[in-house]
Amino acid sequence: MSKFQTPRGTNDILPSESVKWQQIEQIIREMCTLYNYDEIRTPIFEDTGVFKRENDSSDMVNKEMYTFSINGKDSLTLRPEMTAGVVRSFVQHKMYGEPDLPKKMFYIGPQFRYERPQKGRQRIFHQFGVEAIGAKDPMLDVEVITLGYTLVKIMGMNDLCVMINTLGDDESRNNYRNALREYFKPYLGQMCDDCKRRFEQNPLRILDCKVDKDQPFMKDVPRIQDYLNDESKAYFEMVCEGLDALEIPYKIDDHLVRGLDYYAHTVFEVVSLNENMGSQSTVFAGGRYDGLVKYFGGPEMSGIGFAMGLERLIIALEGEGVKLGEEKSIDAYVLVLSDNVKIPAQEIVTELRHNGYSAEIDYNSRKFKAQFKTVERLNAKFAVLVGDKDIENNQVTIKRISDQKQFVVSLDEVVACFDANYENDEEHHHH
Repeated sequence: MSKFQTPRGTNDILPSESVKWQQIEQIIREMCTLYNYDEIRTPIFEDTGVFKRENDSSDMVNKEMYTFSINGKDSLTLRPEMTAGVVRSFVQHKMYGEPDLPKKMFYIGPQFRYERPQKGRQRIFHQFGVEAIGAKDPMLDVEVITLGYTLVKIMGMNDLCVMINTLGDDESRNNYRNALREYFKPYLGQMCDDCKRRFEQNPLRILDCKVDKDQPFMKDVPRIQDYLNDESKAYFEMVCEGLDALEIPYKIDDHLVRGLDYYAHTVFEVVSLNENMGSQSTVFAGGRYDGLVKYFGGPEMSGIGFAMGLERLIIALEGEGVKLGEEKSIDAYVLVLSDNVKIPAQEIVTELRHNGYSAEIDYNSRKFKAQFKTVERLNAKFAVLVGDKDIENNQVTIKRISDQKQFVVSLDEVVACFDANYENDEEHHHH
């Protein structure tokens, strides 16, 4: 039994798994390049005030943050999500003054939430997300949704549904909040404790409640559509038309409000209909936010973004039968056939590596047979045999595994031999 285990709600991403992560991250980076989003990397902890904004009703802020202070000084919090830190950075570095807005950024990294672990929900989890800040245009909303949707589509996800709603502007939201308070007031006694708090802080969040969702009073809740002013209506209609034009399938969902209080106008949630996902079916979600830049001390400026949980994405992809991570393979394995040839063998393996060939060597003085088993396990394309006799004669034997063809070459011709006889050149880094 090992002396320590990973803390509750955390996982090791083992070398056999990390190839999947790298594959996914590579596709993400390529997609972001096509859409002209550049990477931002913010600190893993921030001032607690970055996340704990006054009168915030979200569960994340109320119960799920890892907050600590050093020497009783400032309170710091491990980031539970990225948007707040990205907007803080946008303002701190005065990106709002740049000539070509919106500033389009993406991030990939760990987030931290203290909550009950379950499938697809860990206390340390990873998110990819984008933020486009400094333009308020329905077509930018369309771009952001299209980027996320297309990304998971090309990765191989089919059972997808884009749920979308609008929360309107401040005026529309205030009208709607008042209507909800009126409507829910007689039912306060029947609500869960969280909803009682939400009733005061932000009654919109009651629509999102997992506990009260089947209560009879949830059937006839007023709809936000009836409280939107003309401007908010027109904005949302244009978003929908843009999605139609790009053939992005979506459903309008009145109850979709998203878990964070800073959203305005468009909010969306892309869910997997695959049964392997369990209750955590959301693949990515996000929306437009209006007050956040100003909150951090910048000008009145709007932004939009989404976040995608990578653990969940992997569960969803594997649930749909997508094969992630390639078969392990290596260009060369150097067999050390005697302890006397360790140094020249080390020179050979290093020279191959420095010429762009992936190569491995034996460090356990194992017998020839055991080393050759490794050649097979590593799927090596070539084996390089280095023995006493070889070194005396200043040569080595190179064996091409695919057809068992052997080449005997002098030590300074090893790389040239690889260059001449390596099939499928295009996948070799050297060229």
